[in-house]
Amino acid sequence: MAARVVDRLGGFTLAFLPLLLVTAYDAPLRVAGLVTAGFGLATIPSRLLGGRLSDHLGRRATIVLGLVGCALAQTLLAIAPGLALAAVGAVLLGLCFEIYEPPSQALVADLTRPEQRAAAYSALGAAIAAAGVLAGVLAALLAGFGLRWLFVADALTCLACAAIVRAGLPGDRPARTSGATASNPWRDRRLLLMLGSGTAFATTYLVMIGGVPLALHRDGVPSGWAGVLVAVSAATVIAGARFRGWLPSGWGPFRRMTVGYLLLALGLGLAVPAALLAARTGTGAAYLLPVVVWSVGDALLLGEPFAVVAGLAAPADRGRYLAAYGVCWGLATTAAPLLVTGLLAVWGPAALWGTCALAALALACSQSRLGVAVTRQ
Repeated sequence: MAARVVDRLGGFTLAFLPLLLVTAYDAPLRVAGLVTAGFGLATIPSRLLGGRLSDHLGRRATIVLGLVGCALAQTLLAIAPGLALAAVGAVLLGLCFEIYEPPSQALVADLTRPEQRAAAYSALGAAIAAAGVLAGVLAALLAGFGLRWLFVADALTCLACAAIVRAGLPGDRPARTSGATASNPWRDRRLLLMLGSGTAFATTYLVMIGGVPLALHRDGVPSGWAGVLVAVSAATVIAGARFRGWLPSGWGPFRRMTVGYLLLALGLGLAVPAALLAARTGTGAAYLLPVVVWSVGDALLLGEPFAVVAGLAAPADRGRYLAAYGVCWGLATTAAPLLVTGLLAVWGPAALWGTCALAALALACSQSRLGVAVTRQ
């Protein structure tokens, strides 16, 4: 957790990648968009590679390899003499960006009992959210010196994270039971069902995150409100991690996820009148309550799916299972920007939030059947 917090302190550069390409390398907007899309597509094989290496090289070695690769790619982006080499650096960053995710997620499962895993993943998510607030402050300070320095700072935090992992974790390699063969996650129907549900959630989540600043801008609300709402959301996720302990102890993961999706739907539903009010008042204050409600739902949803997926695999296969499940975020990263811009351009913020609320409600209604299908396979 300490290593991930250090890494997240520098994890602000992705939002600045298109701006760096435009301002520092004179890239046209369309070219900057294509390069950024190349980064996003490269994260999908990156995660799959991380899962495979995790189960063969071990968790620690894979985490260190991925972080050092990210540091080198970030450095290339910062010092590239021209756009072509910067584009190469962006794609290389994508290819390294997700390598450390599957082994770090598998490590949480390795170190916890099944009944502890959801809480452990939630605690990790809350710690990363807390670091995200500090990352925003650091980005604001460094941006004044030039965008290239943001990428230098991220490279340094990647190396610091790698050093913590290398010094603090023992060497490991998951042992496979004698005579056992590796399971193929893509042939496991339970995982595919979780992947489908996870893709719907990840897309809704990224539409929600990306929609806030764009919706505020469309309604003429000062951009500072976006930063305020991001900070409020992160603080609520941290506090909301405790909410899981208030639910009945006998509830299984899918019932807890149902509650999370209902809270998400409620918050997004409240955002519909908030959008109308923001357009009339020119302030984002109306979004405070919706953001708090949906962030409590997020706190419940960030840990449970990973705990379920980790429980589907043998210890020696967890890295690849978690990597396969994590593809949902790569798919969502590709789809969400198109959905956000399309809905905002045609129907406006109220329709954006209403659509997301319906998606969250549909996910809430599907969790009971999903739980039966996953646990009975």
